Amino acid sequence: MKLEGSCHCGLVRFSLQSHEPWPYQRCYCSICRKTGGGGGFLVNLGGDRRTLVVEGEAELGDYRAKVTEDGAESLSGHHRMFCRTCGTHLFAWHERWPDLVHPVASAIDTPLPPAPRQVHMMWGSRAGWVPDERRENDETYEAYPAKSLASWHRDEGWQE
Repeated sequence: MKLEGSCHCGLVRFSLQSHEPWPYQRCYCSICRKTGGGGGFLVNLGGDRRTLVVEGEAELGDYRAKVTEDGAESLSGHHRMFCRTCGTHLFAWHERWPDLVHPVASAIDTPLPPAPRQVHMMWGSRAGWVPDERRENDETYEAYPAKSLASWHRDEGWQE
């Protein structure tokens, strides 16, 4: 499915091909909550970075969170791309998986199909004020699940 997205002020527009367009995976980690607009979680989709076309690329900013592992602080390999003018978080990619890109569902202008189930990941990091909106057939993970976004879609028979 071709996805098209943009920032709030319209200076950055992008498009890409996605085999995982269902907005199903809610991440409750503190980084996603703070960079995702304050809704309590962030919903990422999956896409092929090789098909990513960006208009207004000069307006893109790149945020890499500080992470601490084994007592050592470093910059994450996860790049969160945003509009420098309006601050809209648009998409992200990770150095470990350079062919993947994760557009933020709220930045997508293309109508997205609803997923019949959702995954709630990093549930253990959920802020106390975020309501529990899990449905009976949803999956919940206290931390990051071992199953990738692509494999979850494939296992569910949803991959295009």
